[in-house]
Amino acid sequence: MAEKNKSNELKITRIYDAPVKLVWEAWTDPKQVAQWWGPRGFTLTTHSKDLRVGGHWAYTMHGPDGTNYENKTIYYEVEKYSRLVYDHGGNDDRPPLFRVTVNFIELKGKTKMDMTMTLPTPEAAEQTRKFVKKAGGEATWDRLGEYLAKETSDKEQFIINRSFDAPIETLFQMWTDPKHFEKWLPPVGLTMKFIKTDIKKGGSTFYVMTDGEDFKLYGRIAYLEITRPNKIIYTQDFRDENENISRHPMAPLWPETMLTVVTLTEEGADKTRVTVTWEPTGPVSGAELAEFIKERGGMTQGWTGSFDKLENYLSNPNRDL
Repeated sequence: MAEKNKSNELKITRIYDAPVKLVWEAWTDPKQVAQWWGPRGFTLTTHSKDLRVGGHWAYTMHGPDGTNYENKTIYYEVEKYSRLVYDHGGNDDRPPLFRVTVNFIELKGKTKMDMTMTLPTPEAAEQTRKFVKKAGGEATWDRLGEYLAKETSDKEQFIINRSFDAPIETLFQMWTDPKHFEKWLPPVGLTMKFIKTDIKKGGSTFYVMTDGEDFKLYGRIAYLEITRPNKIIYTQDFRDENENISRHPMAPLWPETMLTVVTLTEEGADKTRVTVTWEPTGPVSGAELAEFIKERGGMTQGWTGSFDKLENYLSNPNRDL
């Protein structure tokens, strides 16, 4: 197999269920951008913003550990509701890290965000890709999706994306074949075993997760939609060993039932992006909703651990045995 050409560009594509005008304003209004910019746990203070060619945006990102990151963005292109080109990561005392081009494309009431980060060399791009992944930087665009969902439909959601070096059909199998699904889905430290499986629209599964000792956690997945190879929608709740509905023993305020939407998107012949959207469904108390909102950081850690396991599992040549 020929080696893929290395590129000095990093690309991110997202489709948001919101009109271009709303997405543009979320990007360019300092009050709105403060609600979502940066990895989870970060906050933002804008000092000044002049959105025009030659203008700047001066801001400080505040890390959860108290570290401040000073930034000064310089704009090179500003096409309202359509396109931004700017330098990122620089300040008065240091050069920018890379050039960013963002296109906002109308898609029948939705918005496609195409972003390209251009670095000096392919090596610098690879180093930045690893840094962004480690720092959770792509969660910025998940947070934007959550913000837009709240603005457009008053929904509280959790969104996480991850790209995998595998064809879309392979990722579909990872989600719909029990022998694969149970290998990577459980949180780090737990194993999973399906007791009953009927993975189809209207079907359900019953499973148990265990730490190999005394801890056991039972659950049920009920499938609402399975559209090969792009979408899987299901509800999930905790059960006891007799399949009666129950609560997580260590999270009594966690919502009783969660709705999961899994969207698979081709990013190339052998690359697939997985988007998971999670939200409480059914009767949800104020305390349960508050718990869901509070635990977004923990959800990020949990799904990241599962996705890391999936990434390793996909690289295992013996996984089909």
